[in-house]
Amino acid sequence: MKAQGHVFKYGDNVDTDVIIPARYLNATEGAELAKHCMEDIDKDFVKNVKPGDIIVANKNFGCGSSREHAPLAIKCAGVSCVIAETFARIFYRNAINIGMPIIECPEAAKAIEAGDEVEIDFDSGVITNKTKNQTYQGQAFPPFMQKIIAAGGLVNYINDK
Repeated sequence: MKAQGHVFKYGDNVDTDVIIPARYLNATEGAELAKHCMEDIDKDFVKNVKPGDIIVANKNFGCGSSREHAPLAIKCAGVSCVIAETFARIFYRNAINIGMPIIECPEAAKAIEAGDEVEIDFDSGVITNKTKNQTYQGQAFPPFMQKIIAAGGLVNYINDK
């Protein structure tokens, strides 16, 4: 599996209330959540994000509440992957559970800039910054996690069994 897209870059401690503000949590449909994704930190995100684009952030991405709304909003906004130095553990688990690819790679998170064109190979964990012609070794997904993501999430994976 691979992903490729344009980068939106954020800093440390991007919490779930910034990813999807609490005032929109009465919505449960991904398409509705996606309309408000990142709006409190980046008002133009929803207008500018294209299918396949990538979010890159520094440390502790997805900290805050344990709600699945945050990775769902990102996924439904069209983002193909989130790369970060580190993720909050509950966000990491929620992302995999809904089939949203995420990858930890401190070197990539530090070097990649907003607007760069990036490709990720989930089988190997290799992240290629096509803009800067640089590669970074991220943590590859184990095969069972790739199957969950390919199925579109844990529920779909279990139902397919």
